[in-house]
Amino acid sequence: MTADSPFVPTQHPVHYNTIRFNELEIFYREAGLQTAPTILLLHGFPTSSNMFRNLIPRLAKSFHVVAPDYPGFGQSSMPNHKDFEYTFENLTNVVEQLAEKIELANYSLYVMDYGAPVGYRLALRHPERVQALIVQNGNAYEEGLLEFWNPIKKYWKDPTPENREGIRFLVDPKSTRWQYENGVADRTLLDPTTWTLDQVGLDRPGNADIQLDLFLSYGTNVPLYPEFQAFFRQYQPPTLIVWGKNDFIFPAEGASPYPRDLKDVETHLLDTGHFALETHGEEIASRIEGFLRQHKLAL
Repeated sequence: MTADSPFVPTQHPVHYNTIRFNELEIFYREAGLQTAPTILLLHGFPTSSNMFRNLIPRLAKSFHVVAPDYPGFGQSSMPNHKDFEYTFENLTNVVEQLAEKIELANYSLYVMDYGAPVGYRLALRHPERVQALIVQNGNAYEEGLLEFWNPIKKYWKDPTPENREGIRFLVDPKSTRWQYENGVADRTLLDPTTWTLDQVGLDRPGNADIQLDLFLSYGTNVPLYPEFQAFFRQYQPPTLIVWGKNDFIFPAEGASPYPRDLKDVETHLLDTGHFALETHGEEIASRIEGFLRQHKLAL
C-alpha cells in the first residue's frame, strides 16, 4: 500500500451510544447499516452487552445490530433499588422505549438468560415487529427450570429476609466465574476479563440488592410461559436455537420443548456451558447468518 492509497475498511465500526429517557441513561452498542435487517441482542445475568462484544462486529456486515444494557447492568444507569423497581416488566419497558426512540420498526430477537423473558414480554406487546428468534440458553418452558432454581423458587414462594440471604451467594465472585467455566471442556478458550468485568458491576454498592430483587421478579415470568408459548403458536417466528447443552442454569431440557409450538425451528445443542458465545462464537455467528439469510432477513 502506498502512502497516498485510500484505506477502505472491511468492517462496520461498533458505536457505543447512550440515550436518556425517564431519568435513566441507557447504554447500547450499535453496528451495521441502519437500512439492514435488525437484530436486537438481549443479554443475561450477570453480564451486559459486553457478552456480544465479539458477535456484533461479526454480524455487522449483514445486519443492523443493537445491544442495550439494562438498568443496573453494564454502562447503563444504576438507580437505587428503593427508587427504581427492578422487575422484568420494567426492564422490558426500558428496552421497548429504547427501540422506539431509535426507531426499530422490526427486528429479530437474540435472547439469552434474562434476555428471554425481556424479549418475549416485548414480543407480546409488539408481535408484528418480531421477524425471527435466536434463542441461546433462554427459557420459556417449566421443563427448563431444574435443580439450579430450587433455592430461588423457595425465595419466590416465601420471600423472607432469610430466603433472600440464602441466594446472595449468586452474586459472589466464585459464582460469577462458575457461570462461565461450568460445562466448558477447554477453559483456555475463556477470556477471564468477562467474569472480572461482570464482578466489578456486581460489587458496586447497592447492586447486590438490585440482583436479589430481579431474582424475585424472575418468578413473575413463569406464569407468562403459556402466553409466550401462545405467541410462538400464533405468530410462528422462524427460530434458531443455539444452546450450550452443558449449562446447569438453563439445561438442554429447556431447549427441547420449543418445537412443540414452533413449526420452523432449527436446533443446535453445543458442547459448552451457559455463555456459549465465549467458546462457540464463530459457529453461532455463522448459523445466524445462514438461518436469517435463508429467511431473507440479511443483506
